[in-house]
Amino acid sequence: MTDTRTTGQPHGGGRPGDDRNAHKTAGTARGKTGSPGRAAGTAGKTAGVTGKAAGTAGRAGWLAPAGLIALSVVPLIAGAVRLGELTGGAELTAQNARFVASPVPIVLHILAVSVYSVLGALQFAPGFRRRRPGWHRAAGRVLVPCGLIAALSGLWMTLFYPPGEADGPVLAGFRLVFGSAMVLSIVLGFTAIRRRDITRHRAWMMRGYAIGLGAGTQVFTHLPWFLIAGVPGEVPRALLMGAGWMINLAVAEWIIRRGQLRTRLVS
Repeated sequence: MTDTRTTGQPHGGGRPGDDRNAHKTAGTARGKTGSPGRAAGTAGKTAGVTGKAAGTAGRAGWLAPAGLIALSVVPLIAGAVRLGELTGGAELTAQNARFVASPVPIVLHILAVSVYSVLGALQFAPGFRRRRPGWHRAAGRVLVPCGLIAALSGLWMTLFYPPGEADGPVLAGFRLVFGSAMVLSIVLGFTAIRRRDITRHRAWMMRGYAIGLGAGTQVFTHLPWFLIAGVPGEVPRALLMGAGWMINLAVAEWIIRRGQLRTRLVS
């Protein structure tokens, strides 16, 4: 047993400097680990950055629906004008005589396409779709009949309405092909989801929507021709109309294949 008499040090064996060194070590440890307030501040900053990133991703997720709705604006306006003519007793002309004589198909077509274009665009918001799966299913129950009505009424008008001034057999053929393809795509998409095949459901519904939105793209395929050469004739108009449908389908296929490739790479 040692004490101050044998060692000359305080009882416990420590030197006065040891206490100061212990205090310094503790201070250094506290400095390295940080105070609780500083840790909370760091966590708050991290949460803020995460929140900003989520907000940016959420806004980016609405770019596609906004673009699709914008693409639909001109056809929607044209459809509203046509409905106004039919309900307001507009003067009978060569352009609207067939619609006035049999208004039901054109009215069904305009209403169904309008709902299909706008409601279908919202299905391309992935975050919204994930947060509200019930809404996605409910919207799908509206989109399927609207898409079928739009396509079938378009086929009926092609077959039974007298052709317009600039219409011809080439355009009629395009309308029959793409109208039938739209019906087939929607039916295949519906049967796929009944089998719980989500991948094929999305692909076929996207193809059907791309065809249904063809009128919006046809505005842009016609615009350069109008600016350069004026009103297109029968064959050029048919080709410009066909180009609108083909462009939409090509973009849809690119999106579908890119998604399938990404899924294979992840798996």
